[in-house]
Amino acid sequence: MSKIAPSILAADFADLATALAQCEAGGADYVHVDIMDGHFVPNITIGPPVVKDLHRHTTLPLDVHLMIENPERYIVDFADAGASIITVHAEACDHLRSVVKLIKEQGVKAGVSLKPATPLKAVEPVIADLDLVLIMSVNPGFGGQEFIPESLTKIRDLDKLLCNHGVREQVEIEVDGGVYLDNAKEIIDAGTDVLVAGSAIFKAPDPVEAIRQFKRP
Repeated sequence: MSKIAPSILAADFADLATALAQCEAGGADYVHVDIMDGHFVPNITIGPPVVKDLHRHTTLPLDVHLMIENPERYIVDFADAGASIITVHAEACDHLRSVVKLIKEQGVKAGVSLKPATPLKAVEPVIADLDLVLIMSVNPGFGGQEFIPESLTKIRDLDKLLCNHGVREQVEIEVDGGVYLDNAKEIIDAGTDVLVAGSAIFKAPDPVEAIRQFKRP
């Protein structure tokens, strides 16, 4: 059974405490927190102070996805705020190995994300040091987009790559973008360990039940 990480990007930002309670009630594994700076992606969301407040209101691990330029400047801040996982974009890091090392030094799990057009070779130099690889199945920046079908091949290829490097048990494959109940099975079957879903959960009539449906085998 795959894990589910509801993305609070799709929740009501005026009532995030309720969104966290829904995640816990539905049996979510992580809470996915999208950090956007208006530069790396054309949108702006939240920063470390909000992550700190989220951390105070949930026992679930915070899966913090940094869609920002110069992420190394903020790693310590997000770790101190309570992030359990910090994922950076390979495209945003001039020295990816140093950034991953900095994340691990904070006692936090390290992830690297790839945009749809970025090849898997971008993550290969640091693959042995990672806890998670996030495949973006839409172009990052906005929720509610349609899943890019070619992402399935990329997920399969990543699964093989991790196996070839002997780190498949160590590294989770996470997929973010256009994930809904009607395509979840094929995404999981391609090799995905963690599904990130936003609109499919928080725009549903009953977010708690939506999470539970994702969790059903």
